[in-house]
Amino acid sequence: MSKAPIESLYVHVPFCAHKCAYCAFYSEASSGELINRYVESLVRELEIAAPDLKPRTVFFGGGTPSLLNLRQWERILCAMERLGLRGAEEWTVECNPATVSLDKARLLRSYGVNRISMGVQSLNEDLLERLGRIHSREMVFKSFDILRQAGFSNLNIDLMFAIPGQTLEIWRDTLGEARAMGSEHLSCYEVIYEEDTALYQQLQAGQITINEDLACDMYEELVACAETAGLRQYEVANFARDLSPNSQLSTLNTPAFASQHNLNYWRGGSFFGLGPSATSYVRGVRTKNWSNTQMYCEQLEKGRRPIESTEELPPLARAGETAAFGLRMVAGWPFEQFRQTTGHDLRQEWKNEMTLLQQRGWGRIVPQGFQLTREGLRFADAAAELFLR
Repeated sequence: MSKAPIESLYVHVPFCAHKCAYCAFYSEASSGELINRYVESLVRELEIAAPDLKPRTVFFGGGTPSLLNLRQWERILCAMERLGLRGAEEWTVECNPATVSLDKARLLRSYGVNRISMGVQSLNEDLLERLGRIHSREMVFKSFDILRQAGFSNLNIDLMFAIPGQTLEIWRDTLGEARAMGSEHLSCYEVIYEEDTALYQQLQAGQITINEDLACDMYEELVACAETAGLRQYEVANFARDLSPNSQLSTLNTPAFASQHNLNYWRGGSFFGLGPSATSYVRGVRTKNWSNTQMYCEQLEKGRRPIESTEELPPLARAGETAAFGLRMVAGWPFEQFRQTTGHDLRQEWKNEMTLLQQRGWGRIVPQGFQLTREGLRFADAAAELFLR
């Protein structure tokens, strides 16, 4: 019996113009020569994966994918066309407002890219500088207009809150300006102080302090503001419009403009991850590529897949992980869908955990499933940990 092809593809572009103060992802400021070498290696990796791929969703993340020049993008896009990897229902590319041009936007659109996620983070100049971002607030508005001009009708804006020096008033102003732009999707993340970042070093040195109460107030402000803007919350940090984008993608009682690619992650689906440091989850086996662009290229130039590690979790551990990811969604987990996805029943293996969260006011058992409450979503990571096995 033939195996069904994998329908979700993630491509990691590890290059940035400058490393941001909060970023713990694998990325590097790099030369044109290494980028060219990476592009050729990525094409080789696409050729290896293509026979097992029929993408319904594609996501180019980073790093800064929009840093690639027109010639480099053409090389990748032509390879995807040659390999039959075009035609995804949702194809997202992450962009930095400083690296968006009309030519580049039109090229992406012409090959079938239909969603752009723009890393704005803040619309306050002082905070952009604090985060180490290379764009100005004016570039955000200009890039947004360019993307509309190029024909994009599905745009996401990424914002951050609880940034050092950010007041509730500044956050309100940013949300108001973002709302006025009228994007179809909004992603908002609380600053996380991860080791090996400049912000973490500043925290350790006592140069900044964390105000949990202010972060909670900002989150409440976010939820309220998104609601009034017609953006429905469907995951802890994600909000989307309910207007139909001429596609029958909407599932799981999620808004029409919800990120279909991310929904696949949260529901425990298989996916290919290509590029340095990218993770794949294919038919129960997780692999991770080398987090080193030189090594990534060397392996592919020798005709080998650039895999650093392989892991196959026991079924119960995998089910617990799937439960934890899925609880980030407002809809929670329908019992029957979870059983079909994992082969396990939430009501049996995780009965005590669901009861505990219900007693804490963080969760609720509804007739068909289990979901976190609004307060529970605020502490989704802590709630999710209880489900891990």
